[in-house]
Amino acid sequence: MKYSVIVPVYNRPDEVDELLESLVGQTFRDFEVVIVEDGSQRDCRAVVDKYAGRLDAHYYMKPNSGPGQSRNYGAERAQGEYLLVLDSDVVLPEGYLQAIEEELRREPADAFGGPDRSHPSFTDTQKAISYSMTSFFTTGGIRGGKKKLDKFYPRSFNMGIRRDVYMRLGGFSKMRFGEDIDFSIRIFKARCRCRLFPEAWVWHKRRTDMRKFFRQVYNSGIARINLYKKYPESLKLVHLLPMVFTVGVIGLVVLSAVGRVLMHYDDVHRWYWLCAAPWLPILAYCLLIFADATRQNRSAKIGAISVAAAFVQLMGYGFGFISAWWKRCVLGRDEFHAFDKTFYK
Repeated sequence: MKYSVIVPVYNRPDEVDELLESLVGQTFRDFEVVIVEDGSQRDCRAVVDKYAGRLDAHYYMKPNSGPGQSRNYGAERAQGEYLLVLDSDVVLPEGYLQAIEEELRREPADAFGGPDRSHPSFTDTQKAISYSMTSFFTTGGIRGGKKKLDKFYPRSFNMGIRRDVYMRLGGFSKMRFGEDIDFSIRIFKARCRCRLFPEAWVWHKRRTDMRKFFRQVYNSGIARINLYKKYPESLKLVHLLPMVFTVGVIGLVVLSAVGRVLMHYDDVHRWYWLCAAPWLPILAYCLLIFADATRQNRSAKIGAISVAAAFVQLMGYGFGFISAWWKRCVLGRDEFHAFDKTFYK
């Protein structure tokens, strides 16, 4: 068997149904599907059973241990030459597996990953969040964009790796967050051939609201410092930008507030520039995001929501990064994460 599709699941039967339906429509058929239920209260066994005869699908239930260990559990039971790790909230275009097959025929790879896109059926908020996680103006294009500030690291929502390499490297670590980047770093350190497959993209739903999105990116900021403590060389300039953005926005707002106070106690015209000028770079960035997101989605409404999503993405990550830096690098505490019980709900 060529491919094993491994999907960890936590309380998301509806998403699994959509993913399995998209797997039924694949033009390349030499694959199996391994669903690993990670201690869910709402399991998807009935959903998987519905595809009996249409897919070579295998269902496993295990106690909750997080997505990384669930992927390892599935990998141990998989039969494919290559393991394709997907999140349960993705949907595949019919040519997804064929695109992987053609890339591997063109040039062999030990590990690989693909980018993600927004589907027309997604809500406006999901499309805005998708924009903020993929735009060069928010993430630097490091998640598979054509323009990028750092090399591409496969992410667990759309990652492939030879089964023998997976087992040799020990699979995903026990990190609760950032475990996919940890694995990608180890893949590169082992001098494996790893590259981006641009045409092996998926539709990725991500979070459904800004509160959940904030929790996700806050934990990502913490994970970046946890990764830095394990691999100091992994911290790059692009990873510092959300922190710089966060401190910069707060600094500009405080500076404007100082100007407003001085206007109240002194000549208004003398301090007006100090009150107004700090907002100019913030407004300029908002206009940039609004224009680019509106153009990409052909919707001014999504463009407006994307402005909010960009600030949540950058500042949520920035706050998590600063919090982890203070606790781990200044106070010397051990690895930690936040929103452990609510992130996956």
